[in-house]
Amino acid sequence: MAKPLFDQLLASAQQARAPFHTPGHKLGRAIATHLQQAWGSAIFQSDLPELPELDNLYAASGVLAESQAQAAEVFGADRSWFLVNGSTGGLLAAILTICSPGDRLLLPRNAHRSLLSGCILSGAMPVWITPPEAADFDLVGVPTPEQVATALAQDPQIKAVVLVSPTYEGVCADVAAIAAIAHNHNLPLIIDAAHGAHLGFHPDLPRSPLHEGADLVVQSTHKLLGALTQAAMLHCKGDRIDPERLSQSLALVQSSSPSYLLLASLEAATEQMRTSAQDLLQVTIDLARQAHQRLAELPGLQLPALKIGNREGFPQWDRTRLVINFQSCGWSGFCADEYLHEQWQVTAELPSLSNLVFHLSLGNRIEDIDRLVTACDRLLSQEHQEELPPRLPVWLEPETILSPRQAWFSRHQTVSAEQAIGAIAAECVWPYPPGIPVLVAGERISKSAVDYLRQVQTTGGILSGCADPELTTLRIVQDSDTIHASCLS
Repeated sequence: MAKPLFDQLLASAQQARAPFHTPGHKLGRAIATHLQQAWGSAIFQSDLPELPELDNLYAASGVLAESQAQAAEVFGADRSWFLVNGSTGGLLAAILTICSPGDRLLLPRNAHRSLLSGCILSGAMPVWITPPEAADFDLVGVPTPEQVATALAQDPQIKAVVLVSPTYEGVCADVAAIAAIAHNHNLPLIIDAAHGAHLGFHPDLPRSPLHEGADLVVQSTHKLLGALTQAAMLHCKGDRIDPERLSQSLALVQSSSPSYLLLASLEAATEQMRTSAQDLLQVTIDLARQAHQRLAELPGLQLPALKIGNREGFPQWDRTRLVINFQSCGWSGFCADEYLHEQWQVTAELPSLSNLVFHLSLGNRIEDIDRLVTACDRLLSQEHQEELPPRLPVWLEPETILSPRQAWFSRHQTVSAEQAIGAIAAECVWPYPPGIPVLVAGERISKSAVDYLRQVQTTGGILSGCADPELTTLRIVQDSDTIHASCLS
């Protein structure tokens, strides 16, 4: 398979030219000396704009069109688009393509914040599903087919179904069953598979959502494959999504000056998976298997993927995701993360109150596993005992008054957190962990929500999305009962 974009980019970079185009460093000539010394000159020579021979990302007909067509073939889509601002841009475009103001969108409550941003931009009203939990391991799963079927039966106005699969922790939904339910209602199924670009390329991994009936899948190619940070893809299959409207939506939310370094890395990742996926992933899977086996022998650590089994809401796991639960050995996830990172340079992807999540990918080596196991063994030998706070409830029942868009574009005021109780939120607040929104713009602020957020702060978590991360104040909708009709659209 050819490398049309890379080959043309390399040829363009090596061409003698008088550059009167962007970027301003002019083929690296004006780049700071320390960057030249650290990174070399070739990368800057390839940092080019949309020259005629390099095609146009939003009207591709040349090398970019060819490269994206190759990606569609490799990943199993009818059509694929390269993304230059991560999965966020793809998810925003997906919602803008499907939803108009007032349309109802079925979402899991643990959806990524970009999906809420899509609701704000499109005017869609989220309809929430609360996935099952494994409270004994402080984990949230994925919506079940029964939950989706019930939600669609109760609300015939829903326009599309959205799933997050796999989750941050590697839990994968029963996409085939849920796709069948959505399609029976003539609805498209959108999958936020930001952490699943590698799925479907090895028999020991869950199948790709594209092969399980999903209509639109967004993948962060940079997260677990060999692309540069921010490089992602959007894949479409079937006839439930209008590809031309999708292309127009992408042009609304992505940069008009896409980085060809990112685009070339997407092409390279595609070629890597076409030629070497099985071999590369076999190494990763073997490392993950060894990590699970060796860590399971350490007293005090628990590995949920080995213990939860086929529990409701946890139908299958991506075993390249390693979740270590520390709640039985006297360490919080936060303190364990600090110790491993500072003392051993072993860095987790995500710490939480009880767990650490580690992502194993094509770039990991046996030396990484050795260091992780040694570091965990040494951690367990330390004299350390924390009195962990009681686990906080994950789900609070929201009372939705306005759509996120209505709340976002209404007049706001800032009041103390106490004064905000009973008012309508004008901002979204995600506590990390677990990364599930407690407040969504347009929902009524309850005392239990404010108390929950303060408990998160007390236990070492952080608040994201709010103007005041200390939660001294909150932004609320002013005069919500007299919102102008223009806010509805």
